Amino acid sequence: MTQTWEPVSYAELADTTPAIELIGIEKEFSSHGDIVRAVAGVDIVIRTGEFFSLLGPSGCGKTTTMRMIAGFEEPTSGEVRLYGKSVLGIPPNKRDVNMVFQSYALFPHMSVFENVAFGLRRKGVDKPEVTRRVGDILQTVGLTGREKRRPKELSGGQQQRVALARALVNRPRALLLDEPLGALDLKLRQACRSS
Repeated sequence: MTQTWEPVSYAELADTTPAIELIGIEKEFSSHGDIVRAVAGVDIVIRTGEFFSLLGPSGCGKTTTMRMIAGFEEPTSGEVRLYGKSVLGIPPNKRDVNMVFQSYALFPHMSVFENVAFGLRRKGVDKPEVTRRVGDILQTVGLTGREKRRPKELSGGQQQRVALARALVNRPRALLLDEPLGALDLKLRQACRSS
């Protein structure tokens, strides 16, 4: 029986290319003249649609690893690839990745609506589309009716939901979550995971 070789289509190739790939990632920091290795030789392959968790004790490098994927830190050595392309040296705003920080990182002077709409406006999305998408995501995270409030007027769980909504509304190709669901009840966790 003779087999014939068929070229792989672009669609098939896209299905096999990892969404996120870390190759020998290492990160070292200098602290009082000493070198501290925060991440040592990490290799990870995450496929499109996968839900991947980094587990470990405090200080083991989970957040640093995510910050390197997002572009907030550059690795000391190794390579970060998003959809098959190296992103070393590419700033965070040029990567199609959003990160929800454990500290939420909300803009205190902006309303809930403005915090969530921030990324869309930076991308030049037109006003009616911004209003629609922000309204939809605020409904998903259970914050409809709180659009005009400032972060200081919200509970910790509500602030966490604003941070999550701000990341999800941009529909990133990769979403990095630094313990973002800890303060949410089970029903809201499930709604946010399915968004």
